Amino acid sequence: MRIDRINPPSLARASGFSHAVRAGEAVYLAGQTAMTKDGAIVPGGIVEQFRQALTNLLAALAAAGGRPADLVSVTIYLLDIPDYQAHGKRIGTIWRELAGTDYPAMAGIGVRALWQPEALIEIQGTAIVAGE
Repeated sequence: MRIDRINPPSLARASGFSHAVRAGEAVYLAGQTAMTKDGAIVPGGIVEQFRQALTNLLAALAAAGGRPADLVSVTIYLLDIPDYQAHGKRIGTIWRELAGTDYPAMAGIGVRALWQPEALIEIQGTAIVAGE
């Protein structure tokens, strides 16, 4: 089986990992924070960081030939679950705007820290993309 490691130029340079790995029809998406192409975490709170992190995840998926409806599983790592819940309506609107309403299996997990100290959220996913 062919395995492709995908690092789209629209995302910050990957160092020690790949933004996406495609193995056959399976696409494994690395955790994405709210990092811009120049390596900075977007300012603002959880809503702004959610938008950027999801945008990054979907950019990696698109570079692997997929689209949001191809997502089968998404895990969201959060520093502050109550903050995320308090902004759930706005976050849901952003999800529907960027990814539509074909929802994957999802989990939200509270964590003590993320790789970048300024990051409040990290989103990781898996997709199934038919064809080449």
